[in-house]
Amino acid sequence: MNDQLNDNQNILESEDLCGTTCVHEVEVARCREKMPDESILCALGDFFKTFGDSTRIRIVSALISGELCVCDIAAALDMSVSAVSHQLRVLRQAQIVRTRRDGKQIFYSIEDQHVGILFSVGIEHVREGLNHRRFEGLNHRRFEEA
Repeated sequence: MNDQLNDNQNILESEDLCGTTCVHEVEVARCREKMPDESILCALGDFFKTFGDSTRIRIVSALISGELCVCDIAAALDMSVSAVSHQLRVLRQAQIVRTRRDGKQIFYSIEDQHVGILFSVGIEHVREGLNHRRFEGLNHRRFEEA
């Protein structure tokens, strides 16, 4: 059993490596030329880290349909107002959500269309991956049954 796991690990590792060592200078130069500045890449990494929390993603999902107050979000997600408020503060600091005050109530909404686009593209990517895995699983079962 362990030998099979080691073999599978070796196969996965070898798929990520070239069979030879060489550097394609033209491609490397083109890549470096098109890469954003390090500060922008760091900011993007921080942005995606904020998206990396499932609770915050659930809040973004709730806000995709329109603005909600903290109490509405908490009710929709079956969470405490305090927990939602804490996550909203993180999302607001990352400029993923914005606020609007109406008397004593504060309403939250998605900051701009970019956040909605990233969320939608992420959902689409995950769904495609799930469908691909289901399809592969069906094909494996068919071969095993044959």
